[in-house]
Amino acid sequence: MRRWLLIVGLVGCLNAQAQSPVWSLKGAHNTVYLAGSVHLLKKDDAILPAAFDAAYASAKMLVMEVDIDELDSPAAEALMLQKGMFADGSTLRESLGEARYGRIAAEATRVGLPIEALQQFEPWAVALTLTQLEYAQLGFDPEEGVEKQLARRAHADGKPIQGLETLEQQIGILASLSKEDQAAFLEQTVMEMHDADRDTREILAAWRSGNSTKLAQLMSADFRNFPNLYHALVTDRNRRWLPQIESFLKAKQNYLVIVGALHLVGDGGLLQLARAEGLEPRPLQ
Repeated sequence: MRRWLLIVGLVGCLNAQAQSPVWSLKGAHNTVYLAGSVHLLKKDDAILPAAFDAAYASAKMLVMEVDIDELDSPAAEALMLQKGMFADGSTLRESLGEARYGRIAAEATRVGLPIEALQQFEPWAVALTLTQLEYAQLGFDPEEGVEKQLARRAHADGKPIQGLETLEQQIGILASLSKEDQAAFLEQTVMEMHDADRDTREILAAWRSGNSTKLAQLMSADFRNFPNLYHALVTDRNRRWLPQIESFLKAKQNYLVIVGALHLVGDGGLLQLARAEGLEPRPLQ
């Protein structure tokens, strides 16, 4: 269930010399670190950039999109099934139409999942399922991703973790997409899957080096034809998160806020929104 959590990373309007995936905001008595995350990594390429270590060491509290422990609970699987299945008895074939359905069926077969097993699921849930299988076959593992790595350290060190939103809210965003936007989301996912290994290697290289210009070139096209998706998945959520981040700046302890890279930068990104509020995010070297 992590297609859009893995590599949603759009970068723009940044100084090309900024070479860090982690930024800092200064409060009156503390620092809030904003980190752009990749949620799945390969075991042999899972060492995080040094800026993550520095921010983690300084922070007393970790904040993620959702509390990472929620993702592993039985309630999460039940919620996915509840929200991801058609409530009105429709089928995937009926929802997509024959042409789209044929393309999706071919991709499902390629990754070893019979399309018949997906008939009761809405397109957004099918997109996440297909991507999870694709990336698993390529060797990407959520246990090696940024959040899981830092969560294990936080549990060992006794550092608390909280979420900017609940898992139910996060899933609800996808479940509330219109029929056409869901179909577009699924079709976009399928189009990207054939080049997933190559594209992800390029994205990871740019992410590790903090190369914002390269990331923009790699990722900006993904949502160009799907502005409704971009607003629902990124911009609207960022606007809801910013007041929480501003409240952290009033505390006396340091925070490390970890979000998908797309949420951090680019048009409507948290850095842009922070600047508009008079804050001064700086790259952490």
